[in-house]
Amino acid sequence: MNAAAFPPTSIRSLQFAPAAGSSRAQAASPRRLHRLLLGMLLATIFGGSLPAARAAEAGSPPPLATLVVATHAVGVSLPAEATVEAVRQATLAAQVSGRVVDMRVDAGQVVKKGDLLLRIDAREAAQAASSASAQLANARASYARSENLRQRNFVSQAALDRARADLAAAEAAAGQAGVVVGHAAVTAPISGIVARRLIEAGEMASPGTPLLLIYDPQGLRVTASVPQRLLPQLKAARGAQIEFPELGRTIDAPSFIVLPTADASTHVSEVRINLPDDLRNVIPGMAARVRFVLGNERRLTIPASALVRRGEVAAVYVQSGEGADSRLALRQLRLGETLADGSIEVLAGLRDGEVVAVDAVKAAIALKATAKNSAPAGR
Repeated sequence: MNAAAFPPTSIRSLQFAPAAGSSRAQAASPRRLHRLLLGMLLATIFGGSLPAARAAEAGSPPPLATLVVATHAVGVSLPAEATVEAVRQATLAAQVSGRVVDMRVDAGQVVKKGDLLLRIDAREAAQAASSASAQLANARASYARSENLRQRNFVSQAALDRARADLAAAEAAAGQAGVVVGHAAVTAPISGIVARRLIEAGEMASPGTPLLLIYDPQGLRVTASVPQRLLPQLKAARGAQIEFPELGRTIDAPSFIVLPTADASTHVSEVRINLPDDLRNVIPGMAARVRFVLGNERRLTIPASALVRRGEVAAVYVQSGEGADSRLALRQLRLGETLADGSIEVLAGLRDGEVVAVDAVKAAIALKATAKNSAPAGR
C-alpha cells in the first residue's frame, strides 16, 4: 500500500476539532495524531487482505468421485463358510510299546513314502520274538520226531496231529512277534508334509498312541456345511467361487459334491469342492468362503467404499445439482446381501439415476469443508 491509497480529503477528515472548553483536546500533540494515523493504516491493510489470504489458503476442494447408480445384472450366489482340508492325510499311531529313542522329523518337514520317521525302543518285543523263534524250533523238532515214530507205528495218528498243530501255532506266534518288532521303525505311508508332531523323543508310546500327522499338499479340498432348507437352491447352482480372505484371492470351481447324508443334530449337509494342485499358500485348516453361483438377477448395488455405517444404520452421500450448485446429503438406506464382487445390494433409499459419492470418507470431508466456508465471517 502507498500514500495514493488515501486521498488528501480522507487524511484531512481525520483531523479532530477540539470541543469547546476541553483543554485536554487542545493539548493533543502531533505525535499522538501520527500514531493514530499509522494504526488505522495498518488495520486497513491487513483487515482488507486477510479474507483473501484465507480464501487462497482454503482453495477449491478437489473433485469428488461419484457414481450414477442403476439397476444392472448381477450374479446371485449362496454364501457358505468353509474350511480347507487334505484329501490324503494320515495320522500315524504306535503299534508297539516302548520309549521313543530316535525322532528324525519335525513339523513342516517334507517326507517321501517309505522314509524312516522315528524309532521306538522295542527290546521287550525283540525278546518275545526270540522266545517265539525258540519255541518254533522246538515245535519243528517235535513234529519231525513224531512223524518218524508214526512211520514205525510207535505213536498214534492223534499224537502226530497234535505235533502238527503245535508246529502251526509256533509258526504263527513267531511270525506275529517278528511283525511287532518291525513296527518299532515307523515309516511314512505317503509322500507329503509333516503337519504335526504329537510325541517327543523320550516319551513312552503304547499301541494306539498318535505319533505324527502327515498330509499330501497336492490334494486339498474345501468343505462347507449347508442347511437342508437350502439344498434345492444348491442343486440348481452352476458352479462355485472360493474366496480365501487371508490371501485376498478368489478361484472358480466348476463342480462340487453334495454328500447324500445330513447331520442328525444340526440338520446340515456337507459339500466338498476339490482345489487345483497348483494352488499355493493354502494349507489344511485355513478358513475359506464359498459362493455357489445360482444365476443372474437385476439389482441396484453400490460399492462398499460408498457406505457409511453408524451402528445398525447404513447411509450414503447423495449428490444433487451440478457444478457450483451441487450439494451433498447423507441418506439412510436399507441394504440386502453382499454380492460376490464385494458390492452391496440396496433394497430401499436410492433410485436409478441418482448420484452417490464413491468414497464416503472424502465425501464427509468435502461436506464439512463446504459448511465451514459458507459460515458467516467472524462467527
